[in-house]
Amino acid sequence: MKRISVIGAGTMGRGIAYAAAVAGFPTILNDISDENLTKAKDYIENTLETSVKKGFISKTTCDDALQNISYLSDFSKSVKEADLVIEAVFELMELKIETFKKLDEVCPAHTILATNTSTMSPTEIAAQTSRPDQCVAMHFFNPVHKMKLIEVVKGLDTSDDTVEKVLEVGRKMGKECVEVNEFPGFVTSRMNCLIGNEAMNMLMEGVASAEDIDKAIKLGLNHPMGPLELADLVGLDSRLKNMNYLYETLGEKYRPSPLLTKYVKAGRLGRKSGRGFYTYTK
Repeated sequence: MKRISVIGAGTMGRGIAYAAAVAGFPTILNDISDENLTKAKDYIENTLETSVKKGFISKTTCDDALQNISYLSDFSKSVKEADLVIEAVFELMELKIETFKKLDEVCPAHTILATNTSTMSPTEIAAQTSRPDQCVAMHFFNPVHKMKLIEVVKGLDTSDDTVEKVLEVGRKMGKECVEVNEFPGFVTSRMNCLIGNEAMNMLMEGVASAEDIDKAIKLGLNHPMGPLELADLVGLDSRLKNMNYLYETLGEKYRPSPLLTKYVKAGRLGRKSGRGFYTYTK
């Protein structure tokens, strides 16, 4: 596993590309939007500079990472030599399946295809390709350069060889990996969505303020972030999509909080829109 391509230059894609480049992998970040690629390049270069200043990485590692990473809008050129492609497009099953079909057509026969989904079925995505044994989910966490975990999720036909190769990539990135057999929501999203949804219901019911709910969870349960802060970071529109998927697949206990639905309809999407459960200045 030498060359990595990342599809999608949004928050997760640019973070994954950063982690791959810092780990020493020649990395290509692809997006259909040149504007997104420019923003991702600025983000990665600023994050590298900050990481050097704070002593997290050496200047040599930073310089090597800058050499390792390329930015391309041409889909086929981006993946034609990849050993591993990590898809990080928006969390819509139709879009992920479409992306995997294209990857299956243009990638070399040996290429492993990974989806960075937080809830969706790698089995369903892989079934649309001619290489389901070489498909897997790699669930990274935001912000990727700080968060240590990757959930490596086996689909029904994912081979042990594919899992082992992906685990090795994760270890080279300095991550801790857990191996998960596919079930909706995996481990972390299934638990996190429940906690966050209950926090939203408590806020709606007037149990406590957003600040005090988050403070109680951080200090009482030793969580590094409160559930409402975290939902704002993830994006409330993304959280609603995840909740709806889990509601459809796992049942009533995952019914999205009415407050979450209301906030998304109002355009209060969290940090990215400047307002969610909290207000943010850009």
